[in-house]
Order: sequence, then C-alpha cells, then structure tokens
Amino acid sequence: MNGENSIQVSKQKCFRHGSAFTRSYSLPFNCFILIHFFTPLSNQVRATQPNKANNQTPSVHPKPGHISIPMFHRDHSPCLFLLLLLLSTFCISSISHSQQSTWASKKMRMREKVRTMFYHAYDNYMTYAFPHDELKPLSKTYTDSLSELGNLKLEHLPQDYNGSALTLIESLSSLVIMGNNTEFEKAVLWLSENLKFDVDARINLFECNIRVLGGLVSAHLLASDSSKKLFQGTYNNQLLFLAEDLGKRFLPAFDTPTGLPYAWINLKYGVMENETTETSTSGCGSLILEMGALSKVTADPRYESAALRALRKLWSMQSSLRLFGTTLDVETGEWIEFSSGIGAGVDSFYEYLLKAHILFGKEDFWRMFHSAYVAVQKYFRHGPWYHEADMRTGKATYWQLTSLQAFWPGLQVLIGDITAANSSHREFFHVWKRFGVLPERYLLDHRMIHPTEKYYPLRPELAESTFYLYQATKDPWYIEVGETIVNSLNLYTKVEGGFASVKDVTTMQLEDHQHSFFLAETCKYLYLLFDDSFVHETNYVFTTEGHPLPVLSAWHEKLPETYIPTNWTFMKRQPAASRISSMSLQVCPAITLKSGQHIESACHIPDARSDYRCLTDEDCGVDSTTCTRRSCSMAGYCGLWIF
Repeated sequence: MNGENSIQVSKQKCFRHGSAFTRSYSLPFNCFILIHFFTPLSNQVRATQPNKANNQTPSVHPKPGHISIPMFHRDHSPCLFLLLLLLSTFCISSISHSQQSTWASKKMRMREKVRTMFYHAYDNYMTYAFPHDELKPLSKTYTDSLSELGNLKLEHLPQDYNGSALTLIESLSSLVIMGNNTEFEKAVLWLSENLKFDVDARINLFECNIRVLGGLVSAHLLASDSSKKLFQGTYNNQLLFLAEDLGKRFLPAFDTPTGLPYAWINLKYGVMENETTETSTSGCGSLILEMGALSKVTADPRYESAALRALRKLWSMQSSLRLFGTTLDVETGEWIEFSSGIGAGVDSFYEYLLKAHILFGKEDFWRMFHSAYVAVQKYFRHGPWYHEADMRTGKATYWQLTSLQAFWPGLQVLIGDITAANSSHREFFHVWKRFGVLPERYLLDHRMIHPTEKYYPLRPELAESTFYLYQATKDPWYIEVGETIVNSLNLYTKVEGGFASVKDVTTMQLEDHQHSFFLAETCKYLYLLFDDSFVHETNYVFTTEGHPLPVLSAWHEKLPETYIPTNWTFMKRQPAASRISSMSLQVCPAITLKSGQHIESACHIPDARSDYRCLTDEDCGVDSTTCTRRSCSMAGYCGLWIF
C-alpha cells in the first residue's frame, strides 16, 4: 500500500550509541484514521461544550492533511470507547500481520542471497582449487595451506604435501544446512576414497582439530542421523574412520610432562625433534569438543581423556584473580605471556568451557566457566568494550578491539546475559559500518586502526553473534545487521573467482585468499540468521569453527538412581531446575565466610573510571551490594540514581 493510501509511523525499537534508533513501518490508511480519531477524542468532546461566557460553541478545525472527525455527544462515549477498542485491536492485529509478512519476505530474499554467496565461493573452489586446501580467488589458483595455518614465519613447510581438500571438509555441514544432500553425498564418497592423513606434513594441532577433525566428526553425526536421509545409498561410517585415523595421529602431541600438548605435530612422524614447546591457551584448552565427541562415537576414551587432562592442567595454572595468560610452555607448565583478554590466543578456551558443559553435561565445566566469566567481566570489561589485562595484577595492558572478540556476545547469549551481549554487539557493528568491514585490530585508546593489522580475512564472528542475538530476541534489527554484512561482503570482497580477503580496510585492497572458514562459518551463520529451520528439530552446539554437534542425552553424565535394597524399589531424583543464566548462581552481595574465605559478588562490574565519572550509562558498572545496574547522573557521576 503506498501513495495516498499509507503513511509512515516511527516506532522506537532499540538504541545505538546512546541515541534512539527509529524504524518506520507502513500503516494502512484506515488505521491512521482510527489512530487520529481515537487519540484526540477527549479534547474534541471538551471542545463541543458551550462557552458559558457567550453561550457559543467554538468550532474545531482539523490540521492540514488530517481527517475531519465529527463531534459526538458525551452520553455516547462508553459505546464509542468499546467500538474504538474493537477497531483498534483489529487494526493492530492487521499491522502486526503485515509486518510479519514483510520480515518473512525479507528473510527469504536474504537467505537466497547468502545461498548464492556460498555457491559462488564453493563452485570456484571446486573449479580452481579442489582437492587442494584453499582457493586463491584473484589468480584462480590454490594454496595447500593446512601446514601454514598458525605458522606465521612459514617454517618447516612440507615438500610433497598436495592438500587435504580442507575447504571441502569445512563445507560439509554447510551443504547439509542449505539442503544440498546430493553434493554432500558426493563429497563424502570422494573423501572416503581419496583422503589420506599418512603424509609428511607438520600441522598446527589446534587448527587441524577445529577444522578437519571437527568437520569430519560433525559430518559423520549428520550422515548417521537417519531422520535427515542425507544418503540415497548406505552410509558406512566412512567419515568416522577418517576422523579416528586423524585423532590417533594427534595423541603423541599430548606426551609431555604436564599433559599440555605441543602446538605442532607431523601427521606421519609425530612430534619432531627440537619442536617448539610454546603454545597458546586456546591451543591446549580448546580441544575437548572435537576430541570428546570422537571418544563418544568410537567408544575409545583416549581422545577425551587427553583433551580433558590438558584442560585441567591449564585450569590449575590460573592466577589468584582467576585469570589466564596467552602463551605457555608445555614442558615446564610456566606462563610465557601474562597479558590476555578474550581475543586471539584465548577466545575459544572460554567458549569451550561453556559448550562442553552443554554438550557433555559435566558440572565441572559449568563451575569453571562461571568462575572464569566473572573474572573476565570484572577485569577486562570497560563499558561495552573488553581490553586486555595482566593475569597477575588485573591491570589493563592493551586497549584494543580485535575482530575475534566479536564472538563474545554470542557466547553471552548462551548464558542469558543478553543486555551485555547487545551492548558489545552494537559497538562491533558500529566499527563494521564505519569501515565497511571489521578490521583485525582497532586501538581503542588512540581511536585508530592498528598500523600493521588493517586486514579483514572474511571472519565470521560478528555474523555469529548476530545469529545468536536474533535467536534470543527475535528483534528484526538483527536481520538488518545481517543484511548490512551481506551487502558489504558482496560489495567489497566478491570477485569473479570467489570471495577475497581484504588486505587493507582503509583502501579495500584485496588479498588473494579465500579462507575455508568463509564457507564453514561466515556463510553458515548468515544463512541460519535468515533461515533457522536446521535447528528446529535438534539442539546443536556449534564448535568454534561452526561445525554443529548434536546435544544428545546419551552423552550426558547421569547420576545413578538411589537404590534401596529393603523394599527393592528405586527412589527417583527430582528434576534439576533449569539454569536461566550465569547470574542465577550469583553471590550478592560479596560475603566473607566464617573460615575467612572471601567470595566475590558474581554480578559486580566496576565503573569504567576509578573516580566514578561518566559520560553515559555505559561508563557505569553493576553495584556489588545490590546487583543493580548503576547509571550516569546529570552531574556526570555513576551511582544508584534510578530506583
């Protein structure tokens, strides 16, 4: 409806950077008449009363463009009110239905746009790069990059390695989500007949775990789900055999005095002589999902045990502030880099603590995550941003935004901390809109891009958090965010031979590399944002590389029923109350036990400045005594001003 038959009414939906963000909706003309008619009615009725001074009845003149409303006598007002109430209910219902239809149409259109993006990237890979690892879209050639991932100095590169079809493996679950069962089956059959891991190639354990092992285990679980009917023929666990072979090749990396694995391992010969003993927190603390799932599907506990031993050793190395560093020595168990945040080198460690609890049901994982989350919120958070800090003192070290941090709002959604998630997500999206994409590193204290890290390698983290926030809120604003991301990717990174990484976000100069995670994550999360039918029937945990693992009750640890031999019956346990969010376990206020142990308030978030000065509410934290959000007064001080 347009032209003279509709008008635009603004409706406040959300806030962005402290100012109102408004959105316009089209209303049917008859609804506009009703709104105009109903709102000023009391004034019109009053206007019809005689003027006692001169016994005249003043006339009421409608404003230009408005509909003239006839006068009604006061005696008819109850009937009129009921009539208006019924009409307004019908009008609002019509508006709501119209809006839902509009958004549904937009989501369908955007879904197809993302599907087109995926196949543009996938088809070009299959044409110019397969069976090598990744596509070089500008030159329409390939790179065997599995041995280069995490290898910044490009040391010890293999001579006879010809790729492992990395991008195909990463695309398997995306093909399923987009409904292309035929291509999925073809890919599985090719991999089962051609993929071999007995190659002389030194690979990064963390990268190979999340990309290759995770891709194979996830696709195996999808192929094994008879309800999905992905195969026309019979699936004979081909992907599982490949995953188990790879998992066995990982195990020598864990043969250290501490149980912390080496960062690098040769797929054919194991740990090389004089191999570096330095690894990252993510490198040894983000293996439990893939290796734990492999143990569940093979009934071989070695993989889960190795990953769990490393995780527990890492947990024991936390500081008195419950913080962790970024890099460490796997032989001595000593920290090398004490500064850390929620970005590169640490990010997936926090992510896997929570997701391991969801996937495997172990309460230990939840307790670990909750403790770590409280410490992050206390020492790293600055308003909507998260800086880095020294694990020993908690003092800020680097004031910078990194693109990998954009996963954090999505993680907060999983624990129900929606307000904090939305706050940070808005800031990341603001940076995206400012530059067109998200730069790898942005210096918060200087308000500038890092001079040597100006690139954007098609990362998925902002799209990931947008998907989670839309699932939690159903606010259509996140659909608009997704649309902006899709349009930016098509405008700046799409080339004839695929999608190219951005080398410099200030000039939009491109780099000849299409990372495999563009198909595994970026396209997948954008597609799920607009069409979430894949997650309707089954709950999934998505790994840090975007590979879905189903949440199965058989994988959860269960306490045995209490057996009472006197009457040969079983005492049923009461079902545990569902945990709504991380704050449901909060201690508020902070308390000191009789033993002298001090328990910190879980909800406490310090103000951004030690002198309590502020410009907006975002500069204020959460009070440790009342667990109430502090606000910024007109005088510029944080406090409990709102009651």
